[in-house]
Amino acid sequence: MNIISADFLCSNTDYRKCPASDKPEFAFIGRSNVGKSSLINMLTSRKGLAKTSGTPGKTQLINHFIINNNWYLVDLPGYGFAKTSQTNREKWEKMIRDYLLNRENLLTTLVLIDSRLKPQLIDLEFMQWMGESNLPFAIIFTKTDKLTKNELASNMSAYNKKLLDYWEELPVIIKSSAESTTGKDEILKYLDEVIPLYNAE
Repeated sequence: MNIISADFLCSNTDYRKCPASDKPEFAFIGRSNVGKSSLINMLTSRKGLAKTSGTPGKTQLINHFIINNNWYLVDLPGYGFAKTSQTNREKWEKMIRDYLLNRENLLTTLVLIDSRLKPQLIDLEFMQWMGESNLPFAIIFTKTDKLTKNELASNMSAYNKKLLDYWEELPVIIKSSAESTTGKDEILKYLDEVIPLYNAE
């Protein structure tokens, strides 16, 4: 897949106000400050498409982007730590879950995991909820350029072990780096393979 055009479309706090569900859609989500916006910018080759910040919790809305005029990329708020009130965090959580459970054209969700960290309970619990809700997802390990090969292999192995406590088989897993563009081709190839499912439904 080649991304020829990528444009911001709209932001919402309610899935019912999102664009018409008439195109394939992919969502990106992860713990606050996991590098989600940087990854989106890398995939689309648009440096400022998604707003990046060193402050966790910067993305607070359901952000829709139109790609190649024929599918949607969605940047969701990060879960977990953010410098905001408990009330706001609860609102974000409800907004995210309502979107994931009710968005009819959502084909799969890319769950971003910080490769520098040992398995985090909040990530494991979120993926467990996705599985229990029968929501398809793939795992994208971010910031892999910050680790040695041995460190990366160790952290990924630890995640795999934890996931296999609950799953019979692992989801699609891709290593990525927004800085080195590692994983760009693999992620776009994965999306290209999933898009036909939209027409099959």
